[in-house]
Amino acid sequence: MSERIGDRAVVLGGSIAGLFAARVLADHYHRVTIVDRDVLLGTDGPRRAVPQGRHIHGLLARGQQILEELFPGFTKELAAAGVPVRDFGTSLGWHFAGRPIRKVDTDLVCVSAGRWRLESEMRDRVALLPEVTFLEGTDVVRLRGTPSGDRIRGVQVQAHDGSQEARWLDADLVVDATGRGTRVPRWLREMGFPQVEEEQVKVDLTYTSCDFATPLPADPIGDGIAVIAVATPGSPRGATLARLPDRYSLSLNGLLGDKAPTDYSGFLEYARTLPVPSVHAAVRDAEPLGTPVAFHFPASVRRRYERMSRLPEGLLALGDAACVFNPIYAQGMTVAGIGAIVLRDHLRRGPGAPSRAYFRDLAAAIDAPWDMSAGGDLGFPGVRGRRTLKVRMGNTIMPRLQAAATRDAEVSRAFMRVAGLVDPPAALMNLPLMSRVLRPSRHR
Repeated sequence: MSERIGDRAVVLGGSIAGLFAARVLADHYHRVTIVDRDVLLGTDGPRRAVPQGRHIHGLLARGQQILEELFPGFTKELAAAGVPVRDFGTSLGWHFAGRPIRKVDTDLVCVSAGRWRLESEMRDRVALLPEVTFLEGTDVVRLRGTPSGDRIRGVQVQAHDGSQEARWLDADLVVDATGRGTRVPRWLREMGFPQVEEEQVKVDLTYTSCDFATPLPADPIGDGIAVIAVATPGSPRGATLARLPDRYSLSLNGLLGDKAPTDYSGFLEYARTLPVPSVHAAVRDAEPLGTPVAFHFPASVRRRYERMSRLPEGLLALGDAACVFNPIYAQGMTVAGIGAIVLRDHLRRGPGAPSRAYFRDLAAAIDAPWDMSAGGDLGFPGVRGRRTLKVRMGNTIMPRLQAAATRDAEVSRAFMRVAGLVDPPAALMNLPLMSRVLRPSRHR
């Protein structure tokens, strides 16, 4: 049992990031309260407060490792319940510009549970912790600071349906896990703190998803988990066809205003234009489970708390509340887990560890996935954002690396480990691997 460093911690938001945070906080605080506007306990299926919940969510290899570390036996329980669990390198059929990269054993685990199923299983585990309670159907109104304004001491909450008056919830630590729509930066500004600096990469992405009954008439996945057609500047339309526990799901994505229609015939026609014909062939004669649904994602946003000139103690953030990633890279849930590990290490330093130190460590942990997704998006000429020398160099070498991964197992394995957020992007730039990438090939 870890040493308790405070009486109560309050987590704003009960989604994946909030559950990760609560699991870590329970080792360090006597009481942990999760506040969420939705009813959470006993809920199955996508939630209203999670508009992207009906779409495919990927858990990368590093995310699975963190889940297993914080919730021992989690993967085994999912597999026993029928959730597809496979090798990250052999179960995913990655295609760049229509060309498949080599499938290789990686000893990394890929879990295809779907967003709401994964969240439900995590919530059940967290609810068993004696330190944790859920304050459901409750809105967070504002932060509460000390008279000097240098520390956050709690939040004001009220019933979402208006049945109860607002009240104060005291806390030694408040963790913002309310996601991309967080109001914490605005509340801080109203309390006299500086504006939180933001970096944005404007992609104007829409992804449109439809579920299908199993089995598919033509199944390109087989015993694997997904076929992924990655959008590239030369082939800007992308897709993920995934096998879930009880169905298949196809998500079509388009950048810069391009989007798949939500009428079924238009959805199929968009799928037909992909550079990977097997995706359209798989669903052309399949049985849809409902109509296609769309989700619009305007921009990736990184909030730079670590750069603020003044920052109150007693307030932290993780998950989408700190950094919102383009969802087609499937990094969000895994980065939330990475943030929970940063939070755990921060709490182990004791009650006097400053918030700024946490945000500096979180920024360092976010750098690699941000560079990958933001840099990849900035390879599309129409995407708006800051193109540094590092970004331009990466987008020069990446097409050659992707081409090499179609023929070279070692390059493919290295790519998988980086894409799974297990290894840093720098692992792709070592001299032996680059010699394989730049080696002339008759297949090119």
